[in-house]
Amino acid sequence: MPVTRSTGLLALGGIALAALLTVIGHLEVNDDLNPWALTISDFAVSDRGGVIDIAMVVLALATVALLYGLRRPGPPRSRSGRTAELLLGAWVGGLLLAAVVPTNEPGTAMTTAAYLHRYASVVAFLALPVSGWLLARRPALAPTARTLRTLVLLSLALAAAMIWSAYPGDRMLIGLAERLLILTEVAVLATVAVAQTRAIAVDHAVVVPHKRGLTA
Repeated sequence: MPVTRSTGLLALGGIALAALLTVIGHLEVNDDLNPWALTISDFAVSDRGGVIDIAMVVLALATVALLYGLRRPGPPRSRSGRTAELLLGAWVGGLLLAAVVPTNEPGTAMTTAAYLHRYASVVAFLALPVSGWLLARRPALAPTARTLRTLVLLSLALAAAMIWSAYPGDRMLIGLAERLLILTEVAVLATVAVAQTRAIAVDHAVVVPHKRGLTA
C-alpha cells in the first residue's frame, strides 16, 4: 500500500477515535457542566487526565501521520508547501501543550498554566486553517481545494465568533462556538486524509519509461 494511502487511513482512524473519546468524555463529566457555556478545556480540567485529554493527544498523533504523508519523497516542495507543514506542526504542538497543561477550573482566577493553555490553543486554532488554505494550492489536493477553502473560511468566521464571545460577548455561547470551530477544523484534516487514502499523487507522479523491442 502506498505510503500516502496508509498514512491517510491512519489519520482517519485517529480522527474517528479522537471524536469518539471526546463524546465519551462529555458523557462522563458532571451533569452540572453546560456544553454551550463552557469550553472543552473546561470539561477536560474537571476530569484531569481523562479521555478528553487523551483525545487531544490522539488527534495530534493523527495529524503527525497526515504530515508524514504530505512530506513523502518527491520533487522539492514550494515555500507555501513548507509553510503549510510548519503550521501543521504548530497545530500539533499546540494540541499537545494544551493537553498537558490544564486550564483553570471554571469560575476561578486564571493561573500561569491556564494562560499557557489558552495561548497554545489559540496558536493551534489559527495555525490549522492557514495551513489548510495553503494546502489547497497543492496540485495533489486540487480536487478538494474548494472544500478546503470553504472549511477554512468557515473556521475563521467561527474563530472570530469565539473571540467575540470570550471578550465583549461575556462568554455567551462560547462552548457552542468552540465546538463548531473544532468540528470545522477537524473536517479540514479529514478532507486531506481522505485525499491521501485515494492516493492522489499528481504533484509526485512517477513516469515509467516504455521500453520497445521487448518480447515475452
